[in-house]
Amino acid sequence: MSTLQLPAQDNEGYLVNLGDWREDVAKALAVGEGVALEPAHWQVIHLLRAFYQATETSPAMRPLVKLVKEQLGAECGSSVYLMQLFGGSPAKTAAKIAGLPRPTNCL
Repeated sequence: MSTLQLPAQDNEGYLVNLGDWREDVAKALAVGEGVALEPAHWQVIHLLRAFYQATETSPAMRPLVKLVKEQLGAECGSSVYLMQLFGGSPAKTAAKIAGLPRPTNCL
């Protein structure tokens, strides 16, 4: 099995060209973040990509929680749920894995 050559990334690990994103790239980025992608992760990733396509913004934590709650239900729409999936900075980590720019207003 060959090793995936990741597309160009900025100094924080976000893709330089958003068009370079594919699911195999997402898997490699997730490994770099210490995240093992499960179906719940993919739900959030695809939701983020659709949101970005509609708005051209990566949501920070509060808007992300609201979006997930609206689209996936109250049981998923909490910062605790997202932190269980993506670790300490879910909005930043999920955006990175989804191949999106770093959310503004994220520390």
